[in-house]
Amino acid sequence: MKQPSLFSGKETTVPYSRIASVNIECPAVGFSTLHIQTTGEGMITVRGFLRREVEEMKRDILGRITTDGV
Repeated sequence: MKQPSLFSGKETTVPYSRIASVNIECPAVGFSTLHIQTTGEGMITVRGFLRREVEEMKRDILGRITTDGV
């Protein structure tokens, strides 16, 4: 996950097996936020996405957790 930024960005890598939950915040105005709770890494929070982007990311992450965990 790379957090967008004007000049640089922070990148964090976590195996899908260590993701405990995924939550999103989508305000009526402004950018949306994705919260990924992990086991061992703590909470990863990334901001600056459109609502449809965080909804797609959440769906993709949860799909991979379900697929990889079976």
